[in-house]
Amino acid sequence: MSNSPPQDSGRIGTVYLVGAGPGDPDLLTLRAARLLAAAELVVHDGLVDPAIMAMIPAGARLVSVAKSRARHTLQQHEINALLVREALAGHDVIRLKGGDPFVFGRGGEEAEACYAAGVPVQVVPGVSAAMGAAAAAQIPLTHRENASIVSFVAGQCKGLSEQNWAGLAGVGRTLVIYMGVATSEAIAEKLMADGLAPDMPVAVIENAARPSMRVLRGALAGLGALVEEQKVKSPALIVIGEVTARERAQELQKIAETAA
Repeated sequence: MSNSPPQDSGRIGTVYLVGAGPGDPDLLTLRAARLLAAAELVVHDGLVDPAIMAMIPAGARLVSVAKSRARHTLQQHEINALLVREALAGHDVIRLKGGDPFVFGRGGEEAEACYAAGVPVQVVPGVSAAMGAAAAAQIPLTHRENASIVSFVAGQCKGLSEQNWAGLAGVGRTLVIYMGVATSEAIAEKLMADGLAPDMPVAVIENAARPSMRVLRGALAGLGALVEEQKVKSPALIVIGEVTARERAQELQKIAETAA
């Protein structure tokens, strides 16, 4: 890590909220790649793939704000303050996030903090974890025969008891759950209590779009056991709905093999 040179005290830098996508560098937007190639200061999450971090110039200053359930390097308000402080010091800041900054990335909170301090913000969207994971696993989130509605929820945001998921999953619907690995058993119980069938197909996608990706399939009633037995670790998404059925996956695989 190197120190950025002193900046003109009269200049205010720009904060760029950049989505790193699900992990594969090829899924970065062109603008994200260009910003990273010219970066001087990058504040990054722990889920950004090392191959993407390798695109950052060797002389850039790197600040990790990695979070986990057991340890937060910085609290969110401290991250907000860091971005504002660096920008007011004249530095352009790349705030690099896995997935998309505005889909469970807390980019909205960081943008608001910057606006309040008079710091300009630009948002560079990324392929969301849901879209990237579904594509890598060849699970269509919508399908004429299976699903015309898709919902995204957080498995830990403010606690499951405070979330109303009624009607989000079921026949003709797909439910994608972020941050649900640790609460997978409670999630299954919650959905079944809402009336979802225990045999509803589910898929767990671990390390999407990366060489170590795993796609695990099962039924809703066995979701918690599947996660525990397979020792699933984050980053991972849970997809619930008929689109995840193994028969559908096999059908898509045959189509892909025929096209090849």
